[in-house]
Amino acid sequence: MLIGLISDTHNQVARTYRALRTFQNLGVKAILHCGDLTRPQVAQTLITKDIPTYFVYGNNDDSDELEYNLKLFGGIDLKYSGIITLGDKRIGMAHGDRPAHMQKLAAAEPDYLFFGHSHLASDFQQGPTRFINPGALYRAPKWTYVTLDLATGEIQWHEIKED
Repeated sequence: MLIGLISDTHNQVARTYRALRTFQNLGVKAILHCGDLTRPQVAQTLITKDIPTYFVYGNNDDSDELEYNLKLFGGIDLKYSGIITLGDKRIGMAHGDRPAHMQKLAAAEPDYLFFGHSHLASDFQQGPTRFINPGALYRAPKWTYVTLDLATGEIQWHEIKED
């Protein structure tokens, strides 16, 4: 199962749309956003009727506004953190700005823990869990996002070079 992972879009609708087009062209089966959308237009851009899209709140998100708009547009709202199952993999998601959420998710030992917040892309293994931060589409050395094949663990980094 191929999934798309994105974070810290910070109201960059055009860049988010470019990532969505990549996800659609590659045939991702789910999109996961690790917080800091900052405006509902980013959620509206990512949510399609064909691809389930999961969201967690970041420190720059208005949780009430985001909750309302995710219901309105049809996004899957995990609030500040959560664990989901896609394919046969358990996946934890949080923004990364609240250590208690990250610790709780890591203690559950999911196969993957996706997070954002730092705007720095990373991929590392800690115990049974693979941690992936897809980077950011705003205030980052490179604007990056990820596709991940859950069946093989193969990750592909994508970069937006200009608007």
